[in-house]
Amino acid sequence: MARRALTGAVALAAAALVMTPTGAQASPPGTKDVTAVLFEWNFASVAKECTTTLGPAGYGYVQVSPPAEHIQGSQWWTSYQPVSYRIAGRLGDRAAFKNMVDTCHAAGVKVVADTVVNHMSAGSGTGTGGSSYTKYDYPGLYSSYDFDNCTSQINNYGDRWNVQNCELVGLADLDTGEEYVRGAIARYMNDLLSLGVDGFRIDAAKHMPAADLANIKSRLSNPNAYWKQEVIYGAGEAVQPTEYTGNGDVQEFRYAYDLKRVFTNENLAYLKNYGEGWGYMNSSVSGVFVDNHDTERNGSTLNYKDGAAYTLANVFMLAWPYGAPDVNSGYEWSSTDAGPPNGGRVDACWQNGWKCQHNWPEIRSMVAFRNATRGQAVTNWWDNGGDAIAFGRGSKGFVAVNHESSSISRTYQTSLPAGTYCNVQNNTTVSVDGSGRLTATLGADTALAVYAGKSGC
Repeated sequence: MARRALTGAVALAAAALVMTPTGAQASPPGTKDVTAVLFEWNFASVAKECTTTLGPAGYGYVQVSPPAEHIQGSQWWTSYQPVSYRIAGRLGDRAAFKNMVDTCHAAGVKVVADTVVNHMSAGSGTGTGGSSYTKYDYPGLYSSYDFDNCTSQINNYGDRWNVQNCELVGLADLDTGEEYVRGAIARYMNDLLSLGVDGFRIDAAKHMPAADLANIKSRLSNPNAYWKQEVIYGAGEAVQPTEYTGNGDVQEFRYAYDLKRVFTNENLAYLKNYGEGWGYMNSSVSGVFVDNHDTERNGSTLNYKDGAAYTLANVFMLAWPYGAPDVNSGYEWSSTDAGPPNGGRVDACWQNGWKCQHNWPEIRSMVAFRNATRGQAVTNWWDNGGDAIAFGRGSKGFVAVNHESSSISRTYQTSLPAGTYCNVQNNTTVSVDGSGRLTATLGADTALAVYAGKSGC
C-alpha cells in the first residue's frame, strides 16, 4: 500500500489509551495519574528514564510503544503492523521488556503497553523476529479464516459495519467477534500482564465493537487492568467514544484539537469551564493530551514545533483537573514517516533528535504540582478577557499563564496559606500574604506555578 496511506492508517490506529479498573474511574489507579508516553524509546532506555527522571518527577505511568514483533522497516508506523505476538520488535526482546517493567516498578512507575489488536500487517515478508507472514496468514497464530470478510479499505465513517469490519488503511482486519481471535488476543495481553504490565492502550479501538473488547477484557488474568482506548471523536459518525467507557478510559481527542485552536487563534479566557462544559466526556473516563504521535504529525494539534504555545498548553493540562493526562515525548522529525533516532536508543535527552518533552523543566515540574493538588477544585479564576489566566486548586496550589505578547504585573487572589513558595516554572520564590494575595510579574509566554509543600527552590 502507499506510504501516505500507511501513515494515515497508523495515525488512526494509534491514538488512545487510558485504561481503568472495573469499568470507569477518574484516572489510572493510584494517586499519580500522569503518563509519560515515551514514543519509540527502546526498552533499555525507558528503564533508565524511569529511574533517573520519571520516578523522581512523580510520573505515575510510562507508556511504551507496541512490543510485538512487526514488519521490518525504519518508519515509526512499522511498529503498528504486528506479524506475531512475540516480544521481538525493534525496541527490544522479552528479557529487555521484563527488565524495563521491573526497573520502572522499582522507581514507582507503572507500565502501560501500547497494544495493537485490531489488525495485523498490510503485506508479506519476514518480521523483526524472523517470523514469515503474508497479509492473511500468520503461521501458528492466524489464518485467512480469522479475518473479516470485508477486504476493502474503510471508506464510510457513517456506516458502523464499514468502520468495524473493513480494513484500516489496508491492514488485515481481525474478526474480533470470533472465539479463536478473542482467545488469541487475550493470551497476548495475559502474557504482558505476566511480565508485570499494569495497563494497556488499545490502539484503533474504534474499529472493534465495544462488546468484542469487553469480552476480551473479561478473559484477562487481571480484568481490572487499566485500559485507555483510542476512539477518535467525529461529529455525526456511527461509532462514538462514549460507547467504550464501560471498558475503561477513552481518549478525548476534542480536548487536544480545541487546545490548539484556543492557544493559536482564540483567547485563553475561554478555558474557564474546559472539559465537560465544552461537551466532552466525563472527566472520570477521559484520557487527555496536548498531542500524540499521530496528531503531532497530521497537524490537528499543537506539537513541539509550536514553541511557547506548546509548552504552556502542557502546563495548563497538568494544572487543570480534567481527565488523566498523557505527556507526549518523542523526537524531531521533518518527514512524518521518520522512525526513531538510533533505532530507539536514547543516550541522553536533547541529543540526536530526542525531544524529551516529559523532561522539559516547565512540564516536568507540573507533574508534582498535579500530584500535590489532586482532588482540589478550581478556585479564584481570573482572566483579562484575552490570553492571560490564573486559577487556584483550593488551598493547595495556584497557577498563572501569560500567553500575551508582553509582560503582566498584578496581584492575584489565592486561597493559599500565607508563606513563601517556589515558583516551579522558573525556580524563584514568591510570597503570599495573610489575605492570600500573591504579587508577581510574568513575562510574555511564561507561567507561574506554586503549591503547598514546596517553599524553597
